[in-house]
Amino acid sequence: MNEASPKITSDTVRADFNDVRTVIHYARAAHFLGLWKSEKILIDRYFPDRQARLLEAGCGAGRVAVGLWHAGYHHVVAFDFAAEMIEQAENLAQEQGITGLTFLQADATNLRGGAASLPALDPSEVGAVIPNRPSGPADDKNPPRAVRDNGPHLTETAPASPGKCHLFDDTFDGVLFLFNGLMQIPGREHRRTALRELRRVCRAGAPFIFTTHDRDDPADLKEWAKEADRWARGAQDPRLHEFGDRYFSDETGNTFMHLPDRKEVLDDLAATGWAHVEDATRNELASETPRVRNFSDNCRFWVARKA
Repeated sequence: MNEASPKITSDTVRADFNDVRTVIHYARAAHFLGLWKSEKILIDRYFPDRQARLLEAGCGAGRVAVGLWHAGYHHVVAFDFAAEMIEQAENLAQEQGITGLTFLQADATNLRGGAASLPALDPSEVGAVIPNRPSGPADDKNPPRAVRDNGPHLTETAPASPGKCHLFDDTFDGVLFLFNGLMQIPGREHRRTALRELRRVCRAGAPFIFTTHDRDDPADLKEWAKEADRWARGAQDPRLHEFGDRYFSDETGNTFMHLPDRKEVLDDLAATGWAHVEDATRNELASETPRVRNFSDNCRFWVARKA
């Protein structure tokens, strides 16, 4: 690797998540794992109302969204920016006879996609989501969009650009960004943009649950000290943006991940209008099954509210 190596971008991450190895990995988790015990604890604690209108960012192959539906949350919009993941999520819901879940391809850093060309709409009258669909007159291959009556629903209005959707302000009662999805956005300012976008579409006081891996983990301090030395010497992986970034490969494909320390997360929440409520590691919340532990290392759950 040399100095000419290009920086990791959102396109890099999208391509990695569309890789067949990664798709299979997440599809297996969606089919066989469901919601983790730790996730259920926090979801029950912060979303006691099963009628809550929830948004799931970075839904992958549908593990959490489908788990939410089985737990009684039937007003869920879930999105991912990898088309192959959305296809897997839709297939999973169809296989299980689930109706009412809305899956969209969207980018967490731009949930106003296509909004500049759309008329101003009142979400209380026409719905919460304008999904992507092909343009042109309706026919057998391009049917008109359905209008749903239950919670966040699709709207009968001008189509957005492919792969984009428009989510209205102050729509959702809560948002989830699980399995470290937020930290797979390259660049701190881009992550802050995503935090602002998620805040925008939530009502005042809405809970936000997300996860990270701890850079403060005592077991990894020696390795991070070595990485800090590499950055000080300019000898770090040139594809990375900032200290805390990692990009690695295994049998499931390539993975970009930023590992923050506690101060970074708290600063980012405060800077983007979220009030920190609590945080705890997965192990502190619950004893997970062997399948979950084999699928994922321990992580930290964060809970914030729209300030």
